[in-house]
Amino acid sequence: MTPRNFLVRGLLAGLIAGLLTFAVAYIAGEPSVDAAIKVESAESGGGHHHDDGAAAEHSHHEEGGTEVSRQNQSTWGLLTATGSTGIALGGIVALASAFALGRIGRLRPSQSTALVAALGFVSVALVPFIKYPATPPAVGNADTIGSRTTQYFVMLAISVLAMIAAVLLFRKLHERFGTYTAVLVSAGAYLAVVILAAALMPTVNEIGDFPADTLWYFRRGSLLTLATLWGVIGIVLTGLIGKLYAEESATQARRDLAASL
Repeated sequence: MTPRNFLVRGLLAGLIAGLLTFAVAYIAGEPSVDAAIKVESAESGGGHHHDDGAAAEHSHHEEGGTEVSRQNQSTWGLLTATGSTGIALGGIVALASAFALGRIGRLRPSQSTALVAALGFVSVALVPFIKYPATPPAVGNADTIGSRTTQYFVMLAISVLAMIAAVLLFRKLHERFGTYTAVLVSAGAYLAVVILAAALMPTVNEIGDFPADTLWYFRRGSLLTLATLWGVIGIVLTGLIGKLYAEESATQARRDLAASL
């Protein structure tokens, strides 16, 4: 049960997650992105109409930059993004799981790995998304991109630090008051911190007259994509670590039996 073995399995889990996430993002997210691009084109084009074929080849590029077709963005570009993100995230979750091994109660390696993935999804993906959900093209003021990005990462940092503090609080309380009280108090403390932070941080409302149904579908697809990425990493990595633990336990049992003879 070494960090290296965790990392190798985490990278594999991340690769699998990236491929499945691409499928989900392409099916659930890309149609709403195309719809948002059409809205953006209509607003900037002054009523100029594009047929479906032209819309599919719509591309965004700055003057003098490299032009990337919409077709490539939604296929190879999306696959590259989900694949690389999955591999990197899988490695991070695996190393965090290796570090947490034996440090969270009396959980088995597979159980602590599943817990790390679940806590990671809540703190890294879900909570920041609730406060600052993803927005499609044509939404938001270009002049506020920097401030909105900063606000998102500040919320992300607060959520992650609060989760780490909650886990440390759980460890301290678990020794004195047991699992139920420790979970209740640590979870309550985490929620109190992130709710207070979300209430104090600025609210972004730059939707304007963007179609509400398109915005809803886009955000639903974004959240489903995040859930797929984290969920697949958690499920696959938990299974791989569980198998590794079973193999190591069987090997150790054989060694102990041989030593006792």
